[in-house]
Amino acid sequence: MVNRDFDRAIPLAPSPGEREVQGGDISIEGLSHTFESRDLRVIDNLSLHIAPGSFVSFIGPSGCGKSTLLDIIGGLLRPTAGVVKRNGELVSGPSEDMGMMFQTPALLPWRTAVDNVLLPLEIRDGKESAAEARPFAMELLEMTDLADFATVYPHELSGGMAQRVAICRMLVTSPQILLLDEPFGALDELTRDRMDLELQRICANQDATAVLITHAIAEAALLSDQVYVLGPRPTRVMECIDIPFERPRTLETATSLEFTEMVRHIRRLLDEGEAQSGNSLQ
Repeated sequence: MVNRDFDRAIPLAPSPGEREVQGGDISIEGLSHTFESRDLRVIDNLSLHIAPGSFVSFIGPSGCGKSTLLDIIGGLLRPTAGVVKRNGELVSGPSEDMGMMFQTPALLPWRTAVDNVLLPLEIRDGKESAAEARPFAMELLEMTDLADFATVYPHELSGGMAQRVAICRMLVTSPQILLLDEPFGALDELTRDRMDLELQRICANQDATAVLITHAIAEAALLSDQVYVLGPRPTRVMECIDIPFERPRTLETATSLEFTEMVRHIRRLLDEGEAQSGNSLQ
C-alpha cells in the first residue's frame, strides 16, 4: 500500500533564491505494475511522453490504475517493470522538483494559512529558513486572493479556500512538475469551476508541467493540452486527444459546439472501455 502521509506528499523545498520554475519533462517507458499481494495487474506496458510546460490529464474508469500511475510518476511507488524519467533522470523516489496535491487539503488545524503554506520549508530547513521565505508565501496567497486570510486557521476557511491554501503549500517549493490527484473532487460544482480556472492561471504563471487525475470529462477537456483516455484494468491508453482551444480558457469555452463534441467523444471512449470489461452501467 502506498503511504500517503502528509510529510511524504510534500517534496522538500529548494533554498531561497532558487525559485525560477521551468516545466519538467516526463518520459514513461514500458511501464507495468502488479500488486503482488493480490496478484492484481493494474498497468501493462504503458509508454508515453509529457512535454515540459504542458498540462496533461488522465481519465478512465475507477480502479483502472490512474492514481497508481501518478504515484509511480511521483516516485512514491516503484513499478514492477519499466521506467519513469524526469528531465532525463530515472525516478527512484520523491524529488524536490515535484509537488503533489490530493483530494483533501490536509491542512494542520493548529497552524494559520500562511504557516501551513510554509510547512514544507520548515520541515527541511527549520523555522528560521521558513521565516525568511514568509514574503514568498504571502506572494502565493496574494496570487490566489488569500492574502487577507493569511492568519486565519483552517476551520475558518471554506472548502475552496482551504484547497487554495493547499495549492500555495505545493507551490512554495517551486516544483517543476505538479501532480494532481482529483484535487477538487470533493468540492461543489460552482467552487470546482472557479478552482479549475484558478489552477489554469497558476500553471500558466508558474510555467510548470501539470499532470491531473480526474473523473470529470469537462474538467479534463477545459484544463488540458492533451487528455489520455485510459481503458479498464490493466490500464492502457485508448486514445490521446489533443485539445485545440486557445488559452486562457473560460467557462464560455465549455459551451462551444466543438467542446461539447470533444466531451462526447471522450465519453464514448470510456463507455467502450467499460463495455469491453463487462462493467457497462448502461
